Order: sequence, then C-alpha cells, then structure tokens
Amino acid sequence: MSDNDMKVAAYRPGLGRLVKDHLTQYCDSAGREGHIIDTTSFENPRFTPTLLLQTRGRKTGKVRRVPLGYGLLGREWVLIGTKGGTPEHPAWYLNLLEQSECEMQVATQVFRCSWREAQGEERQRAWDYMCDLHPLVERYERVASNRVIPVIMLLPLEELPALTD
Repeated sequence: MSDNDMKVAAYRPGLGRLVKDHLTQYCDSAGREGHIIDTTSFENPRFTPTLLLQTRGRKTGKVRRVPLGYGLLGREWVLIGTKGGTPEHPAWYLNLLEQSECEMQVATQVFRCSWREAQGEERQRAWDYMCDLHPLVERYERVASNRVIPVIMLLPLEELPALTD
C-alpha cells in the first residue's frame, strides 16, 4: 500500500465536522444548497453532486441521514459504500440491509426508493462509471482490506413532499 493510499484510508481530522456542516446546509435549505460540493480538498478534481440518503438505524430505529456522492445510470441512482477505504462497511449500508426501502433527497426533490446491491457484470459497469465520476473510489478499494465495497442501486418509487423524521 502506497503512502498516498494510506492517506486516503486515514482518519482526517475535521472530516466529521465537514460532513455535519454539509448535512445541515442541505437540510436547512431544503436542498437549494449543498447538492453540489467542492471536493478538491479531497484530491478530487471536480465538484461533486450529492444526495441525502435517509435510513432507519438498525439498532436504534432512529432516522439517519447522510450526504453521499452519487451517479445516475438509467433510471437508478448509484451509491458506493467506500467509507473512505476503511475495512468496515458504512453504517448507512448496514442500515439498508435491514430495510427494503429508503428515502433520498436529490437537490430539492425527495423520493421513496427501493434499493438493491448490484452484482456481477452490472456491478462492474456501475463501479467503472463511478470511478470515472469519483476518482478516489478506485483508491478506496485498494485500501479497504479484504472488504468488497458495495455498489447500491436506488430506484425511485414515488416523489415525496419532504424528508421527515
């Protein structure tokens, strides 16, 4: 593992604060702000579109929201469960495993969604697409130990007026 790869997987002081501030901005503006973020500070060469994924905590049952970079393939939104290349899966993915539906907000639009984990050739196509959109994704895979990083497909079922608790 290269030194750069170690930096990718390492904890970044202040990252939790950055994510919290981003989530607050997205929620407080009802999606008018926060959809596109500047990710150049993460060695990403472009601005990144983000959505809010809302799940129920598998242990607490509480509503959980997290901003995530995404891609759009056909009618489905694509998420990658990198957790920054750490050896464990992100909590949002573990929460999804316990429910058949979730909600997402993309800018000002909110949807109830079904979800599934892409497999085989479809996973590879979605993975390659996301690596093109988000160059760090490929590096995260190298440092994620023996973990297979999940590729999640979200299919909107109906538009909702807003995310609610």
